[in-house]
Amino acid sequence: MILIYPPVAKACEPPAGIAKLSGALKHHGIKHSVLDANLEGQLFLMDSALENTRGSRDTWTARAMRNFERNLGALKDGNTYRSKDRYRRAVMDINRVLEKSVANDEITISLANYQHDNLSPLRSPDLLKAAENPELNPFYPYFKRRLSGLIEKEQPSTIGFSLTYLSQALCTFAMLGFLKRKYPEITLVCGGGLVTSWIRRPGWHNSFSGLVDHFIEGPGESALLSLAGIRAGFKMHYTPIYDSLSFRDYLSPGAVLPYSGSSGCFWNRCSFCPEKAEGNRYVPVGIQRATADIAFLVKQTRPALIHLLDNSISMALMKSLINEPPGASWYGFARIEDELTNMDFCLALKRTGCVMLKLGVESGEQAVLDRMQKGIDLQTASLALKTLKRAGIASYVYLLFGTPGETLADARRTLDFTVKHAAEIGFLNLALFNMPVGSLEAQELKTSSFYEGDLSLYTDFEHPGGWNRKSVRQFIEGEFKRHEMVSAILKKEPPLFTSNHASFFVME
Repeated sequence: MILIYPPVAKACEPPAGIAKLSGALKHHGIKHSVLDANLEGQLFLMDSALENTRGSRDTWTARAMRNFERNLGALKDGNTYRSKDRYRRAVMDINRVLEKSVANDEITISLANYQHDNLSPLRSPDLLKAAENPELNPFYPYFKRRLSGLIEKEQPSTIGFSLTYLSQALCTFAMLGFLKRKYPEITLVCGGGLVTSWIRRPGWHNSFSGLVDHFIEGPGESALLSLAGIRAGFKMHYTPIYDSLSFRDYLSPGAVLPYSGSSGCFWNRCSFCPEKAEGNRYVPVGIQRATADIAFLVKQTRPALIHLLDNSISMALMKSLINEPPGASWYGFARIEDELTNMDFCLALKRTGCVMLKLGVESGEQAVLDRMQKGIDLQTASLALKTLKRAGIASYVYLLFGTPGETLADARRTLDFTVKHAAEIGFLNLALFNMPVGSLEAQELKTSSFYEGDLSLYTDFEHPGGWNRKSVRQFIEGEFKRHEMVSAILKKEPPLFTSNHASFFVME
């Protein structure tokens, strides 16, 4: 069996999903290989660009090509993160090389995304076109040679793809098309976050039955083991295995260890949340097991940073880490709860190695939060931001604009809240609300399609207060971002890698 993580996603840490699947297969003695085609594919394209575009007359491109190896080394050097300008130059120049590796004007590729002007990952006919013409994909020279060599060596009966992001869909289907054409005897399997969202979408119809033999929704360990002839309980936990992935090749200063102590969200009450709309259950690993996993993986990989992937790290896990520090710096998402207003607790978190927490504040208007059923209050959020700052833990704050319960006046109160706490907010993520197509709340509103395609996960809606998407976007761009104190925070955002690299700027 071969497990593949396809292009394009941020190549700054190994893929946790296939590492967990690898752990399940290894536990049951099933021979398999793991391939991070995302990392390898991007490096392949950039190496090809260096060969094919030497002598470019474009000043930026020529500089980026000339300094490519130095910039690549800079991203893996912690000293680079002491200078925002040096870091930005390295990232943007590396990205320039990757952009210029593709000669097709219809395709735009970056370190974080892949787009095709005439093919949409939201339309199943377009994904089938990508499969029918794999040679038109810019990664084709890479995966044709790499997959052929790997298949000849391993002789797999099954190849599985972990499809997590929309930015991976077109490349995934190009690879599937190549495999189905050249190796029709191999069973092709697709799972991952995006596949789960597709399957749980209302009206889902499998248009890929002639291409993909099995789609897997949700955690894939049991289903994959079943395909291999192993019956295992759905609740069985497997420690991720990263043995086959080379940490030193990722675009970060030191190894980044991703680990999830749970799937789903323990709160799971927020209105319009995709987790709730898709019916994803909260399944924790178990505190003792999670703590033991982290300790084992840290000893094995010696990471510079641990990335806790939970939708929200439970307080129980945080307290366990306080009692048994992991031995490396870490960051992740957390709900705003009373414990984060307690200085002793936050200082204890800091001593465990916590360098940053991502916090879904969402709005600076309490009534909006109440309508969203967020279960937090602004006074607690305010005190938590101040306490974390004093404890030396950075806050990466997420704000959401344009929900049905928000007005322009509410959004301006969010601006006021942000300005008031500018000294405590380390980084900002601003998002325009998208209504999940399967949301129960969507049934109460007049909706229409704005992402054309049978695989679209979101729907447009008529805002009860008349605050449409265009007006929301104008507010964000023309008013919110232009405030000097907000602008100063936004300038701290690491380009392209965003929160994945933010911790490196606040680590001591």
